[in-house]
Amino acid sequence: MGKINIEDNARKFIKQDDIHEAAHDKNLWNTIVKRGKVASEIPEWEELRNLASQIKEHTLTHLDHYIDEFATKAEQNGIIVHFAKDADEHNAIVYDILNSHDVKRIIKSKSMLQEECGMTPFLEERGIDVLETDLGERIQQLSDERPSHIVMPAIQKTTDDIAKLFAKTIGTDPNDNDENSLTEAMRNNARPKFLIADAGMTGANFAVAETGSFVVCTNEGNADLTASIPPLHIASIGIEKILPKKEDLGVFIRLLSRSALGTPATQYTSHFSGPRKGSEMHIVLTDNGRSKRLSMDKFWESLKCIRCGACMNVCPVYRRSGGLSYGATYSGPIGIILDPTFDMDMYSELPFHSSLCGSCTEVCPVHINISDQILEWRKVMMENKKTPFGRRLAFAAADRLLGSPKAFEKMEKTAFNMLNILPKSILENSKLDPWVEDRELPDVKKETFRDWYKKNRSKND
Repeated sequence: MGKINIEDNARKFIKQDDIHEAAHDKNLWNTIVKRGKVASEIPEWEELRNLASQIKEHTLTHLDHYIDEFATKAEQNGIIVHFAKDADEHNAIVYDILNSHDVKRIIKSKSMLQEECGMTPFLEERGIDVLETDLGERIQQLSDERPSHIVMPAIQKTTDDIAKLFAKTIGTDPNDNDENSLTEAMRNNARPKFLIADAGMTGANFAVAETGSFVVCTNEGNADLTASIPPLHIASIGIEKILPKKEDLGVFIRLLSRSALGTPATQYTSHFSGPRKGSEMHIVLTDNGRSKRLSMDKFWESLKCIRCGACMNVCPVYRRSGGLSYGATYSGPIGIILDPTFDMDMYSELPFHSSLCGSCTEVCPVHINISDQILEWRKVMMENKKTPFGRRLAFAAADRLLGSPKAFEKMEKTAFNMLNILPKSILENSKLDPWVEDRELPDVKKETFRDWYKKNRSKND
């Protein structure tokens, strides 16, 4: 797969009609407004954020100790623990477990790590049927698309989109776009498959070193069914999900849903401490580049992420371009700083898909300096010549221009004269400048601000 062309992907989303971009923007903005409301109701909100950031920093700087403690305690609880260094090893371990139990059908709840590892297509190629039990993830699975949001995987779709998709894939009425009816149709379609599944797979929101247990947060109860009906439960857990003590959960549970959806808590906060009687539980602790990221001085703080999606909800670029435009497992601001660590060439354009407004940093519940890291990734891409030659040339020219007051004044005068002389048909040619494709240049004033200031400065002194 070549370099992701995020501009073309975003253009397809924006240009498809007058509905999707506006609805996407509105829905996400409503979520961040709700987040502001529920956060304001907790006097110690900022104290919680500070504490969560400190806990994460402590854990990450002592990660080897807590990984060992978690694995030891989990094994004492009767859980079989595996270690995977990368996506290939994760998938191979999962397949070996499933194959040894003659598993042909699995149900799974939403897991960004499993998505990151490309686990579902890997298993399907080997004859194992995989059913996503999260409604949003199931919609994306039926669409053959990645999740477009960490928490709301199908947020880019309208109810009309889903009605047509369900009519095509599970035989519902294409004219029935009622939300409750569509949800019920998927429930009736999926629930019988829960009962015949050979294995269930989950991720984990948090893992506790002190107890060897892990927590899965959902709003649909699908993770509970996934873990409790089949006789085999496999949990894929990134090593950065570990927390030192069970009391730490109180901090993060209070932050997670409020940051993600603007709700006080998820409907289900499920704790798993070991296999139930007559069943088997496995944990696949996975690195997949996390140790490498931990060693990166300017980017290691991205490992603090609790996958709430607040940075995506508030980002003006993400809200208007859609999550699928990023062409990656992780989209939005957090995706911009995570994805290049997996493949710098493929995702070299992502750091430039940002306004650098800083809103993502402001809402992050664990104080990740997201906007600063986006800027640093831009520098990395420029220094490693991962960006187009024309852009590097333009930035070099801008550096010289903005570094010289005299040169800037001359360019200002030249640009002013061009705007007055050249016809709008040339200035607003989208083939020459894509920026004007959906914008009109403002009317040019009779004089520049600099000229006006020189002429009027003495009057104001």
